[in-house]
Order: sequence, then structure tokens, then C-alpha cells
Amino acid sequence: MKIASSLKSLKKRDLDSKLVRRRGRIYIINKKNPKFKARQK
Repeated sequence: MKIASSLKSLKKRDLDSKLVRRRGRIYIINKKNPKFKARQK
């Protein structure tokens, strides 16, 4: 999982990436390719 200050560029890396908000943090999750997971700092 990458930890980034901005997730916009990480979301564009793959079409299946979804932006999710959990417990006040913003995550990128990707069911088909989990290596694209990311969290906002």
C-alpha cells in the first residue's frame, strides 16, 4: 500500500480503482489488481 499526500494521480493508474472514505481517511481500493491500493496521508 502506498501512502500519498494526493491520490488523484494514483486513481488514474487503473480504471478499476475506486476512491473510498473510511474512518476519516481516503483510500484507493482495487479488487482486480490489489497492488494499486493507496491511502492518503
